[in-house]
Amino acid sequence: MIGMSAPVANESALLELFETYTASPDSIGRHFSSAAAHRVRQDPLLVATASDMVLYPGGGAAPQVEGFRLSTRGFKELAGVSHLGPALASLVVLREQGDATGWYEDAERLLGASERARAANDVALWRDEIAVPAYAGREAAIAAMVDHACAVTSRYLQTVLSDPDHLRADTLQTEVLDSRGSPELPVGLDRVMIATFFLTGMDVASRLIDWFDEQRIDWSRTMVIIAGKQGRPTAGVTWDSNSVAGIVLGASRGALPLERLLLAPHAPVFASFTGDLGPVAELETTYRSLWAGIRAAAGLGAMMFPGAPPFAASSPADRDPSGATISGLPAIDGPDDWPHLVSRLRVVLEDPRQLLSGAVTDYATRELVAADNDPGLLVVPGLDGEPYPALS
Repeated sequence: MIGMSAPVANESALLELFETYTASPDSIGRHFSSAAAHRVRQDPLLVATASDMVLYPGGGAAPQVEGFRLSTRGFKELAGVSHLGPALASLVVLREQGDATGWYEDAERLLGASERARAANDVALWRDEIAVPAYAGREAAIAAMVDHACAVTSRYLQTVLSDPDHLRADTLQTEVLDSRGSPELPVGLDRVMIATFFLTGMDVASRLIDWFDEQRIDWSRTMVIIAGKQGRPTAGVTWDSNSVAGIVLGASRGALPLERLLLAPHAPVFASFTGDLGPVAELETTYRSLWAGIRAAAGLGAMMFPGAPPFAASSPADRDPSGATISGLPAIDGPDDWPHLVSRLRVVLEDPRQLLSGAVTDYATRELVAADNDPGLLVVPGLDGEPYPALS
């Protein structure tokens, strides 16, 4: 019995050492984080969930909430159009993998949905019912784009349902997706995807820029957390793949240092805001402690290892030397920079860190800031100037 007690005692002592700094309510780490949170209790804290933006002004002031995504008009309607291309591509793969009947039934459902959407789509829908202020003046162009996208999709589906062998990657590319234009396909769905993503990003960014400006945020003191899941489970976990991060950084007009923005996919979140500030206010202490503790721990590096090079926050999208691959979203030189715009579509599909709708959100935000947040002054790539057929 005596011989067995020593290992248990030794293990307990080592666990006690672990708990002294890390894993107990009275640990040094907990004291460190609490002290850091106390120092920033007066500072503004901005928290974004998947659907809402919350500003905790600090000093016990009540939080301010702005819904920015799922609760807003037009988002899901445009998302349905932007997903036509991936939906058709998915049918191609299903058939290639031997799904003999499932793809056919899905194609019939997609055809029916496309035709019903086309019948419901008109200028009045976008102008009077969906009525997104950022789209003012472009309702006719949007309606024409949606009509064209649904028509192209329906035509292709009708062909492949009559001739299943026609459902191939090459026909999808030339008859639906190719952006080079032809009498049969004046605008490809690749450009439609860019336009829908840009319009969504422009709307969200425009409203948030206005809201941030109304709040008179001092970005040099503001703590920013993007909390919880953003889009698909693997998306938005890095600075350059998180579309909300791109909007916040752009809207700050360069005043928010990148290191003050934390991505916290495992942080607790409140349900989509419906007017009750209680659940929002309850999380302020948690968010402040999270941000302050993380940043305080990061600050130990300079004191402990002054001879090592410091970490510099950045978010490059570098090409490899051969130009054969790309590691992130390339910079966009303008609304006609289609090689990079289409490259972004491929990146957001292939890179699990990316949000599909975030393909051009950062670009839309940048353009809005340069235009003093006037959406009417922007060129929407894939919409403005494209030869969409007139609505019949």
